[in-house]
Amino acid sequence: MAQLGIIADDLAGAIECGAILMRQGMSTAVAIGLPEDALPEADALAIVPRTRNAPVTQAVAESLAACEALLAAGTRQILQLVDPGFEGAAIAPVTDALLRRLQASFAAIAPGAPSSGRTVYLGHLFTGTALAGGEPNLPRRLAMQADAPVALIPFRIMEEGAGAIRREMSRLVEAGRRYAIADSLTDEHLLALGAAAAAQALLVGSPGIALGLPKNFGHPSLGSIPAEDVPDGPAAVLAASGARATIAQLGLARLYCPTLDLDGTLGATEALDWAAAQKPEDGPLVIAASPTAADAPGTGELLAALAEGLVAQGVTRLLIAGEAAFPAVVERLGIRQLRIGAEIDSGLPWCTVAGSGLHILLKPGAAGRRDILLRAFS
Repeated sequence: MAQLGIIADDLAGAIECGAILMRQGMSTAVAIGLPEDALPEADALAIVPRTRNAPVTQAVAESLAACEALLAAGTRQILQLVDPGFEGAAIAPVTDALLRRLQASFAAIAPGAPSSGRTVYLGHLFTGTALAGGEPNLPRRLAMQADAPVALIPFRIMEEGAGAIRREMSRLVEAGRRYAIADSLTDEHLLALGAAAAAQALLVGSPGIALGLPKNFGHPSLGSIPAEDVPDGPAAVLAASGARATIAQLGLARLYCPTLDLDGTLGATEALDWAAAQKPEDGPLVIAASPTAADAPGTGELLAALAEGLVAQGVTRLLIAGEAAFPAVVERLGIRQLRIGAEIDSGLPWCTVAGSGLHILLKPGAAGRRDILLRAFS
């Protein structure tokens, strides 16, 4: 029976959250789209409805359907993963609907991820030392789409620990506040928030909020990934990203791996013919779109066709670099469920595709250390 239910508005966030939970011993599975089949057995279950850019009515309806599926699976708490900057007009309406369904009156919101360089201080979102773009005051930003004032759990309260946070949440509820942004300058703040919110029906935030939750479900220590969960077999990288991190990662990988650059003249057939001619012992194959073409129309579909062809050629480990290609690749491969496995870099685990021998790693463009395209397959 599942303990924690997660409703995520994007797949990368659900996988990152799952990696954080797995680190602390909570097995995690992800369902992409509203589940058509029975949900898998896991300590934590994430559902990724297609809501990030959906109209408000659709986002609310699909999020509620996801919530019902998670409750039916036995989950005791729901975590709503959202964009840290509250991009998308449906976040507050979805949260309102979930609160009503769960018969709750308050939700703490933690958009920060200090270990990834994203912090919240006095309600202001920082990336590194710079204020985030747009309206940096998160209570004001969320209030633009909410129909209720948004409170703040400030740094001084977060510093005092779980007891002080719990008392502050109770005070805010008595004052009629529905939401409160939690400051977070360190991971210890998120750990304290998790402990304070153990009895809350709904939590909202970015994947970092998961740091403080496993202990509430009896998982107080770091988990270990069995050796058999680390995949092996023929491997390939498909990349389409203009992010500097991915460009540097490709630059290092091409020194050691057979690499094909998609220059705009090569189609899927030519690229797959090239892949079939390579020697498996030469290391993972790397096929990369130019950085300028990463977001161009058709690039995602091209990588999806390549992914399908490579799997047909026998590839069992597939790393996709660049989040713009994720939806097309996942849809083309018919992926409906993933099980979180071995973490290669912070927040970047291998995932096992249910019902197949395929392992897939979805790497956002800006994520990962410089050698990740090599280390992921070692």
